[in-house]
Amino acid sequence: MQPIHSIQVLRALAAFMVAVHHVQPDAAIVAMHAGLSFSRSDILPWMAGVDIFFVVSGFIMVHASQDLFGRVGAAPTFLKRRLARIVPLYWGMTTLFLLVGFAAPAALNSGVPSLGQILASYLFWPAVSTQGVVQPVYSLGWTLNYEMLFYALFAVGLLLPRRWTLPAVTLALAGLVGAESMGGPLPLPFGFWGQPIVLEFAAGMGIAVLRKKGFRLHGALRVAVAACGVAVLFAAAHGWDTEGTWSVVLWRGSAAVLLVLAAACGRERTVPPAFPIRALAAVGDASYALYLVHPFVIRGLREVVLRTGLASPGLYIVLALGGAVLAAVLLYRYFERPATRLLRRWLGS
Repeated sequence: MQPIHSIQVLRALAAFMVAVHHVQPDAAIVAMHAGLSFSRSDILPWMAGVDIFFVVSGFIMVHASQDLFGRVGAAPTFLKRRLARIVPLYWGMTTLFLLVGFAAPAALNSGVPSLGQILASYLFWPAVSTQGVVQPVYSLGWTLNYEMLFYALFAVGLLLPRRWTLPAVTLALAGLVGAESMGGPLPLPFGFWGQPIVLEFAAGMGIAVLRKKGFRLHGALRVAVAACGVAVLFAAAHGWDTEGTWSVVLWRGSAAVLLVLAAACGRERTVPPAFPIRALAAVGDASYALYLVHPFVIRGLREVVLRTGLASPGLYIVLALGGAVLAAVLLYRYFERPATRLLRRWLGS
């Protein structure tokens, strides 16, 4: 199935937002060493990039799995495809993180993980870290723990008749959230899985259904929907109450839904997109790599900048974000994509 360029662009922007969030504390350290002032920018709630990812994920799972609905053997085929896509890069980054942590513990902001936490991290199972937080060894993997829950529920849904797949997945997600909200706190892993953010997967699935039924936003209306999404993000970043799991989802999640709706339900293009869109879409292809690799680039370049005396926070941010994008594109081309193809062949998917 042909990729939707606007969705790929949105994936690139979402990953970049998360990188912007993470680069700023290191920029403050660079500024402090140089005796300069630095004020972080929160013009947008940068971690809303995760919410966009979750809505996009719900959309893509339905959009890209049309050939599986109602088919014999659909569930294992789906799981094999997703494992081939997710596992190689995440396991690689987790292993790299562990190697760095064992070689230079001071370079990381976390304690030595237990063997149980390490095992749980590789299995995408929610576990309590040495800091008392439910997160894997490589902390960015908390989002993948949610993704794997969604994939597992989606695979189970594919065992059902076609018309029941999406309602069953949605009901399961809502049931987890309802149980945690009304009867919680629940023990792990259910307390983790029952957070309202998982409802964003269901929202993305709904957008895919709308698109399949022919729903389209044209011209000014599409721009208006996207603008509303950006406006909600601005509101979430400036003065509105966005504390608490439900408030975060209501604000950041609703903005993500509007942005994905505008990206996914536009008019079909009959001509190739312009160069800037193609370039952003290429970064979108590498968005998973950008999400996982950017902390290594940010921290590595921080040390380079401090040791070379080029301690300008502005220059550092440009170098770190640009370096993260370049590293992600290279990682996608020379590791992620070949590893995914190899594992798919090995799994027979």
